[in-house]
Amino acid sequence: MRIALLEDELEQAQNIQNLLAERSYQCDSFETGQAFLSAVTHRSYDLLILDWQIPDMSGIDVLRNVRTQMDWPIPVVFLTQRDSEEDVVKALDAGADDYLAKPARPAELLARIGALARRSQPDSQKATLQYGPFQIDIRSRTIHLHEEELVLTDKDFDLTLFLFQNQGRLLTREMLLERVWGMTNDINTRTVDTHMSRLRRRLGIKPENGFRIKTIYQRGYRLEAMQNAPENTHTDADSIPSAG
Repeated sequence: MRIALLEDELEQAQNIQNLLAERSYQCDSFETGQAFLSAVTHRSYDLLILDWQIPDMSGIDVLRNVRTQMDWPIPVVFLTQRDSEEDVVKALDAGADDYLAKPARPAELLARIGALARRSQPDSQKATLQYGPFQIDIRSRTIHLHEEELVLTDKDFDLTLFLFQNQGRLLTREMLLERVWGMTNDINTRTVDTHMSRLRRRLGIKPENGFRIKTIYQRGYRLEAMQNAPENTHTDADSIPSAG
C-alpha cells in the first residue's frame, strides 16, 4: 500500500515513515499543502495522512481540495495535535475517514490504517474476482470472459487487474506506469497509450460486456461500468484476439 503523508515537522515525518515501513507500507512525506496536492493528483496513492497545521494552508483546505479534485473516495486520516470535539467534527464533516490526536500510539495508528485499507479495497484478499462477465483468478493469473480464458501477457494481466480494482477512478498515465510497469522517471507515456489500445481489443472491453475504458484527454484512463448495458451473451462475435 502506498501512503502520502502531509507533515511539516521532519522528525515526526521520519518517525511515521519508519513505523509504516515496518508493515511494508511505502510512504512519501510532504511539508506543504501545495506539494502534497501536486503529488496526489499525479501519482497513485491508496491512503492519505494529513496534519492540520502546515505552513501554506490548513489541513482542512487540503482535504477539501482532495475531495474536489479526486474522483474516487481515497481514505484520509487526520493526525494532528488539535483534539477538541469541534475540530474532530469539522474534519469528519469535510470528508476525513478517521481522526487521531498526536502523539498517536503506534499500534493504534497501524490498526486504523489497516482497517481503512481493508474497507476501501474489500476484494484485495480474494483469490478470484468477478466483474460482470469477467473473472480474474489472482493465483493462476488468468482472466476469463464468459467462462472462456483469454490469452494475455503478464503485463496485460497486471494492467487489467489494476483497472478493475480501481474502476471508476481516473488513472493517469504516470500512475499506470508507476504501479504496473514500476517506472517513475524518464518514461515515455506512449507506452501506456499503445498498451491500452491493444488491451481493449484483447479483453473485449465494450458495452455488450458491461464496461468501457474511457480516455480522459491529456490525463489518463478510467474503466467505467456501463449503465443499462445489454444482457451479456456469448456468441462467435465475442471472441477475443489472442496475444500472439
